[in-house]
Amino acid sequence: VAGISIPNQEFGLSVNEPGTVFYYAKFDGILGLSYPALSAGGATTVFDGMMNDRLVAQPMFSVYLGRQPNSQNGGEVTFGGVDSSLYTGEIVWVPVLQELYWLIPMQAVLLGGRTGFCSRGCQAMVDTGTSLLTAPSEELAEMMQHIGAQQNRNGEYIVNCNEVSRMPSLTFVIGGVDLTIPASAYIQQNYNYCFAAFEPTYLPAPTQNGPFWILGDVFLREFYSIYDRGNNRMGFAKAV
Repeated sequence: VAGISIPNQEFGLSVNEPGTVFYYAKFDGILGLSYPALSAGGATTVFDGMMNDRLVAQPMFSVYLGRQPNSQNGGEVTFGGVDSSLYTGEIVWVPVLQELYWLIPMQAVLLGGRTGFCSRGCQAMVDTGTSLLTAPSEELAEMMQHIGAQQNRNGEYIVNCNEVSRMPSLTFVIGGVDLTIPASAYIQQNYNYCFAAFEPTYLPAPTQNGPFWILGDVFLREFYSIYDRGNNRMGFAKAV
């Protein structure tokens, strides 16, 4: 991987898939980068293999996701450090809540800098494998009402494409810092209609640290993310 040779790496083989994801997808498998406690069958993960064999300079990796879907460079994973050319400004650091998922505390979610969700604090999983943003069902319904989205028969939250420029920004308060994405980031276009890139959170809350959100690729395209295993923390900075 990236010129790093990991000897005796274990692989898991899926012999039966319940859906059609791998039939249509352009990828052939999943390279899990969560904590080893989540590894199926107790297999040593790729990054743990890198750390165990001292193949990386630092016990961390970082992710940059490109914003242009048709670009040849869809993004970059840096093993063993960060690529400072891919972000601007200071890094916001926040501790990991549990050594399982990349799970962090979140103090609030603001719509247009005002309307508050997650008002008593909540927990958020940062996940490159989730395309959208997810929120608890009740808060999601209220948020969609605020932006005037209507749910269609496929569960998508439809909005008027002509209104996107006037829609409020979305702010995630993490580590006491406002991490804000514009409406153009959380509204996506599919052929001739636009929809809010949200869905209800589909997993039970991993800890007792409040309602459970998932910050997927919609968030990660806007913020460079650093996964620091050595200090059990995450870092975020504005992506270039």
